Amino acid sequence: MTEGFKATLKSSETEDWLDLHVIRPFCYYCALAFNRFDIHPNTVTIWSMIIGAASAFFFACGSFYYGGTCGLVMNIIAIALLMVADIFDCTDGQLARMSGKKSRLGRILDGVAGFAWFIPIYHALVYRFYLHHDIEFGWLGIENTPENTLIATAVVYALGLISGIAGLAGQQRLADYYIQVHLFFLKGEKGSELDNSQRQQEIYDQMTPEKNSAVERYFQKSYIDYTKKQEGATPQFQRLMRKLREKFGTADQIPEQVRKAFHDASLPVIFWNGLLTFNFRSFWLFLFCLLDVPAMNFVWEIVGMGLLYCYVNHRHEAFCKKIADGLD
Repeated sequence: MTEGFKATLKSSETEDWLDLHVIRPFCYYCALAFNRFDIHPNTVTIWSMIIGAASAFFFACGSFYYGGTCGLVMNIIAIALLMVADIFDCTDGQLARMSGKKSRLGRILDGVAGFAWFIPIYHALVYRFYLHHDIEFGWLGIENTPENTLIATAVVYALGLISGIAGLAGQQRLADYYIQVHLFFLKGEKGSELDNSQRQQEIYDQMTPEKNSAVERYFQKSYIDYTKKQEGATPQFQRLMRKLREKFGTADQIPEQVRKAFHDASLPVIFWNGLLTFNFRSFWLFLFCLLDVPAMNFVWEIVGMGLLYCYVNHRHEAFCKKIADGLD
């Protein structure tokens, strides 16, 4: 692992094995190429969003069981496009650290990218179920009539909404937050992108139509809501941060023993937290699509990933409470 490559990582502690040893090294060379042509990281992020969203068409058409080889090829194209989108999404951050072209908008866009992929993909999966559902109807003993198809599709759409809003959105939002929290205690304020809603509101209040575009103001407004939801899911961590500010003032004044206590408690949780991010999540999406039961992805997101989310959140909140109590 070269020094140049390591400098483009947030931290090796927050990367899973696949990212650290396969995806991130490949993205490093992509970042070198983009940097040579002076391509801005935000441009790479937007490419990622477009490519990921485009995969939805192929997910909708992909089915080996119903469409034979053509359907299988569509599935493979969809998977390949989403993997490319993820590679670009990883590359933009490494490119920003390599080139020094970090920006607030870039941070916001990076958080939006996953939603730009999965909103059209989830709608595509619902449409695919509407077209092809013999397997699921066979499991449940449902007669394949137009009326039953409409009812079942409505149920699957509802599952997709729950999966996307309460599942994907909340899970990835929390995972991103815990990564930044870990980096904050590992590297300090300058080594993380740990944001808070109060500061983001202040930034928004200072924006004007003369200085900031409508798009930039919209994203900033959305980011306020994003950070508020992160804070709402982590009351014990917010309590800990309030106590640290009251007792020590700035982040740089937090004693090393407190940082070490937090880091040692956070590191085991980071492994499980990593399972809430793209690699583990997309494995199940790809598997269910290849097995021609894409609606099962929604059930897995709600139940399996939901339980994982609760476990990660509970463990993180528990040690935050313990450390905060020790500051009394």
